[in-house]
Amino acid sequence: MSNNRTIFRLPKVINITGLGRSTIYRDIKLGNFPRPIQLGKKAVGWKSNDIDEWIESRIHTSPKKGA
Repeated sequence: MSNNRTIFRLPKVINITGLGRSTIYRDIKLGNFPRPIQLGKKAVGWKSNDIDEWIESRIHTSPKKGA
């Protein structure tokens, strides 16, 4: 897991999650993905611990193999 003071920009979030840009923003709109924080006028990022928690929740809610 990442240090909770790390901010990930979109390319890193895409790389870590395996999701595409449009999927990430769609899921944010639906409330299924962490909202980014504003870093500047045109820059956003995600807190690493929010991404880590999202990944953990996906692991725990995915169907078990053989189930």
